[in-house]
Amino acid sequence: RGRILMSVDTPSRREIIARALRASKQPFDTVDSWHAFLSSESPVSVMTLPISRGLMLPEEQLTIFSEAECFPGHTRTRQRKERVSTQDPETLIKSLADLQPGAPVVHLEHGIGRYQGLIVLKTDQQVGEFLTIMYADGDLLYVPVTDLSLVSRYTGVDPETVTLHRLGSDQWKKVRRKAAERVRDVAAELLHLQARRQARTNDPIAVDQTMYAQFAAGFEYDETQDQLNAIEAVVSDLNSEQPMDRVVCGDVGFGKTEVALRAAFLVAQAGRQVAVLAPTTLLAEQHYQQFCDRFADWPINIALLSRNSKASKQVLTGLADGTIDIVIGTHRLLQPDIKFNQLNLVVIDEEQRFGVRQKEQLKKLRAEVNLLTLTATPIPRTLNMAMSGLRELSIIATPPQNRLAIKTFVSEWDPDIIRDAVTREFQRGGQVYFLHNEVKTMPKAVADLEKLFPDARIGMAHGQMPSTELEATMRDFYSRRINLLVCSTIIENGIDVPSANTIIIQRADKFGLGQLHQLRGRVGRSHHLAFAHLITPPWRALTKDAQKRLEAISSMEALGAGFMLASHDLEIRGAGELLGEDQSGQIQAIGFSLYSDLLKRAVSALKTGKEPDL
Repeated sequence: RGRILMSVDTPSRREIIARALRASKQPFDTVDSWHAFLSSESPVSVMTLPISRGLMLPEEQLTIFSEAECFPGHTRTRQRKERVSTQDPETLIKSLADLQPGAPVVHLEHGIGRYQGLIVLKTDQQVGEFLTIMYADGDLLYVPVTDLSLVSRYTGVDPETVTLHRLGSDQWKKVRRKAAERVRDVAAELLHLQARRQARTNDPIAVDQTMYAQFAAGFEYDETQDQLNAIEAVVSDLNSEQPMDRVVCGDVGFGKTEVALRAAFLVAQAGRQVAVLAPTTLLAEQHYQQFCDRFADWPINIALLSRNSKASKQVLTGLADGTIDIVIGTHRLLQPDIKFNQLNLVVIDEEQRFGVRQKEQLKKLRAEVNLLTLTATPIPRTLNMAMSGLRELSIIATPPQNRLAIKTFVSEWDPDIIRDAVTREFQRGGQVYFLHNEVKTMPKAVADLEKLFPDARIGMAHGQMPSTELEATMRDFYSRRINLLVCSTIIENGIDVPSANTIIIQRADKFGLGQLHQLRGRVGRSHHLAFAHLITPPWRALTKDAQKRLEAISSMEALGAGFMLASHDLEIRGAGELLGEDQSGQIQAIGFSLYSDLLKRAVSALKTGKEPDL
């Protein structure tokens, strides 16, 4: 009674069934979609649609057979079960509470659809719950809750614009095969890198506990528990025979530099060399000053190498002959003419600020030396690698004592808002950053602010200024001779002025989430309440991605939000490829969870000398 749909995985199986039906003189038709099946009047239909098991819908007078039921003893179902069992539980949906109706999901066999909610269906005289997933053309797939492991959240691009796949077509199979082939190449490169790391056994750094305790006592603050955990992990890595590759993620001012200082001390005391890379000259100079202050009582030679370094030849000679123990500089340190005597540790501050070529150089270093990366907001690629277990990750989420969250406001340009924000800061004796990131129009911005605040001491700072003039301006701001600094993003990394507690960012919609978080972190570095004003065009004129970035940054004012913002950035921008220059890779096509699972299985297969299952 009723209609029958026979669903098979491949066109060849469909033809076998069709021949059998013709031989038995059973009327039937072949259909390509659910719409075609529903409009058909044939009692039996055959369709290419891979499903895990059949079901019966008595009320609809419909019975659906899967390929495993049409071909008893066929091994495809067992193969699929084995493949599903390899998925990492961390990438799967642990409960239905994780899903919201309308959210995109990825079914392992059918591709990207949109979750519609739960429905109760009666099958085989039993009542069960099913997830309803809508695919292209409105086709619906019902997945038993017992098969929840086949479904994962989709993380890649804007959920509102993600392209849904067609049920019964080979579109998903092609997309997944292409992604799997790309994943195989990535996995092979990762294994090559891993093999180089394992082949180069590190000489463990011996820790002199007495000297180390004396150096640690020079830290003027009380360490937080997260900070102690990160320090302990780094010390353990340095004492291992395998080269360290660790990411320390902590919000601005949470004590990441102290982790680097202690690692540098241990390496330098062991007679090896340390290189500290900073993305800007200003940050390199600030790190140089911090290192000099902390190592003032120790016989360790520290040097600065940047575009402003007057003694660059002496520094190059000192690095080559080993008389310089610690060098701090910009990407100049990655140039081919830099020769180290015995480089053992490389510390990278804010890796996302370096270009692709510099990252390729760093990738080569990763197999040879200990690598410590400090970041307030890890870029999606770095976060992706850390989440995949390819790099070790330490998170410093505990704020220092007496630190207050930064109040963040998003608004259009309004002279009254600007006047109130700056005046309030001046009245409590503080200073203001006014970020205007267009060098050509910066003088006009200064003139406009002079009209609004005739009594203000206004300065201007950007990367195209002569280095001596820039240094003088920043020195005047630090010493409070300037109380309103009109600047570019040159202040983004590491500039520490505790008396500056208000920042105004023009055209905040043009900045990435990580940049906004870093820029906001320039204020609030003392016990005073700090304010960040993000100025944008009218809300409706912004792109959806820009709106999401601004909503994320304004909603996450809590201290320690950097890692959560990185996760939001991963959802907004996509995780990016683990290696290479392409930031999107195949992750947008199949979703982050499935990509991660394919990568892990590819690495596992290649390790055993087998080809990954594509």
